[in-house]
Amino acid sequence: MNNNPKILIVDDEKIALKNLEHVIKKEGYNVTATQSGQNALKHLEEQYFDVVLTDLRMEKVDGMQILKKCRELHPDAEVIMITGYATLESAVNAMKHGAFYYIAKPFKLDEVRKVVKEATEKVRLKKENTSLREQIEKYQGKVRIITQDSSMQGLLDTAKQIAPTDCNVLINGESGTGKELFARYIHFNSKRSGGPFFAINCGAFTEELLGNELFGHEKGAFTGATEMKKGLIETASGGTLFLDEITEMPPSMQVKLLRVIQEREVLRVGATEPVKIDVRFIAATNRDIQDAIKSKHFRQDLYFRLNVVSLRIPPLSERKDDIPLLSYYFLKKYTAIMKKDLNEISQDVIALLMNYDFPGNVRELENIIERGVALSNGNTIESGHLPEDLRELSIRTFRKKEGKIPSLEEQETAYIKWVLSEAGGNKSLAAQILGIDRVSLWRKLKKHGLEDN
Repeated sequence: MNNNPKILIVDDEKIALKNLEHVIKKEGYNVTATQSGQNALKHLEEQYFDVVLTDLRMEKVDGMQILKKCRELHPDAEVIMITGYATLESAVNAMKHGAFYYIAKPFKLDEVRKVVKEATEKVRLKKENTSLREQIEKYQGKVRIITQDSSMQGLLDTAKQIAPTDCNVLINGESGTGKELFARYIHFNSKRSGGPFFAINCGAFTEELLGNELFGHEKGAFTGATEMKKGLIETASGGTLFLDEITEMPPSMQVKLLRVIQEREVLRVGATEPVKIDVRFIAATNRDIQDAIKSKHFRQDLYFRLNVVSLRIPPLSERKDDIPLLSYYFLKKYTAIMKKDLNEISQDVIALLMNYDFPGNVRELENIIERGVALSNGNTIESGHLPEDLRELSIRTFRKKEGKIPSLEEQETAYIKWVLSEAGGNKSLAAQILGIDRVSLWRKLKKHGLEDN
């Protein structure tokens, strides 16, 4: 099946129609050509076209009628108007009704090729954004990991495979990669999914408070213990306990936890009889656990008890393809929370995000998109809604290797060349990424001697 863009050409002048059809077909597009505006309307009703190239003045059905019908039936398609009677008024009217471009006769074939290419690229980007939003729909509801990365898919397969086995799991990954989300994913795909899931950060409490939270206490065990309290280990019985930052747990707590795992029972502070428990333990750390063992900060015997299966979650910088998908997921999440009519992320924002290293990983990306939703007053997150350090990323990228700070003109030249390269030479797309119109881009290209780039 040919997946090349589909182009509809409409012109009541036979020679002009033949020339356009010949040129567009040579570019590899699927072309349908007609001299009749009425036939063009029928074609639009019967099938989808990515781009419609139509003459403005025709008998019975003119180009404006075709433009309006195309906007009605295929809102994602682009329409290019061609006319031998070009006036400012007709051009403004066509653009006001959603025309992509306005070409005056006699036209240059190179100009037609270029404009059609730019129009098809815009349609492709819109389809890509729509596809991302559709993918997001399937992630709503249950605990799911948002990814299209092959290494992450492999981890998910492993997690799903071990979920029903009830074995303990050790998860390693940088802060913000989603370690707790993976723990929840394992829990909700296990036979314990109907039971409780509790999470505790072992580095967030003093030794005394952590012991009380995990093991609980009897009434009168210490001053202020006015009633018996079950700890999280006991409370999580029948479910899963997630121990985040396990390497931060004090050594004395590690000894007690090891006994709990081995004996499957817990002794509350101040108690004389242990209580039987049925808990699955999932632990996580952002440190190199082998280093922690070598430095005596973490017990090797506890490591062996927890590390029945280990999972390493890669940082976001190692799975860049997930950035657009995650961005649209968070866009949907926060537009719903903030009740905003916002459904797009501009291509220049996506380009900046794809070139950022994300030291804070997925959590940082979520914060960036949440900020963008909060600041945007339109229906699109633009580069101006990003944090300042991210907006400056493009300028920092072009600092010369020998350390000399380039002039503003050198930075602008380098940046425009880079954007053109990223846009595959598509000047319309490059202008969109740069946030300027095509005429402004042309002036800058001429100023910096880049017309032929």
